[in-house]
Amino acid sequence: MKAWSTGDCDNGGDEWGQEIRLTEQAVQAINKLNPKPKFFVLCGDLIHAMPGSPWRKEQTQDLQHVLEKVDREIPLVLVSGNHDLGNIPTAETVEEYCRTWGDDYFSFWVGGVLFLVLNSQLLFDASACPALKQAQDRWLDQQLSIAGQRRCQHAIVFQHIPLFLRSIDEDDDYFNLTKAVRKEMADKLSKAGVKAVFSGHYHRNAGGTYQSLDMVVSSAIGCQLGTDTHGLRVVVVTAEKIVHRYYSLDELSEKGLEDDLVGLMKTG
Repeated sequence: MKAWSTGDCDNGGDEWGQEIRLTEQAVQAINKLNPKPKFFVLCGDLIHAMPGSPWRKEQTQDLQHVLEKVDREIPLVLVSGNHDLGNIPTAETVEEYCRTWGDDYFSFWVGGVLFLVLNSQLLFDASACPALKQAQDRWLDQQLSIAGQRRCQHAIVFQHIPLFLRSIDEDDDYFNLTKAVRKEMADKLSKAGVKAVFSGHYHRNAGGTYQSLDMVVSSAIGCQLGTDTHGLRVVVVTAEKIVHRYYSLDELSEKGLEDDLVGLMKTG
């Protein structure tokens, strides 16, 4: 069994205090889960203040303080977003992110499953740092060769910006990658046997499928741009399948996981 929780954490503007309280509620809900998640993913926009903006240091310190309260047996996996790196990242903003939060792209294994974390800003607009995009591209090809040779049970990707929101053929939008990039990426991932891409950015739940690839877009712990509630997505991976379900923070805090997910976690 492999299971984790995932969310988009965006500590924003006038609602700064509310965002802190919501993130604290998310941490408390995760810490109460039984069985414990194998890890907890924040899919980008860790803070709201863009590079060079006022309050960036303070927002970073506040989020770090809250995340220190995550159960030490539940590792944190942090994914860079556009607010963390800037809409057009530079070598300097990427370096700052890495100093503060860790690598902007990396891989890890849990129980035979290969997880890949990508810097999707390099896929969105790398015009100010093309060498960084080329380095990530080379690294990704190397990682996908492992997945393509079926040397893992499943391969799963985390990134901030979705490949697409509903369909591979949808129009270009602020909230997705361009058609050319998304098609190239989706084909590359699907060919290598990647089963799912989990992302945030949209501040609403969305998603679709392309060939055998499941594109899962999760809403945010904090700011909502649609009708979804503040929440987290819980994902359970077994040898046969990947099951995911979005919970409001209140649901997760008060009721915990449903019996069928708990059963999968215990038997997977």
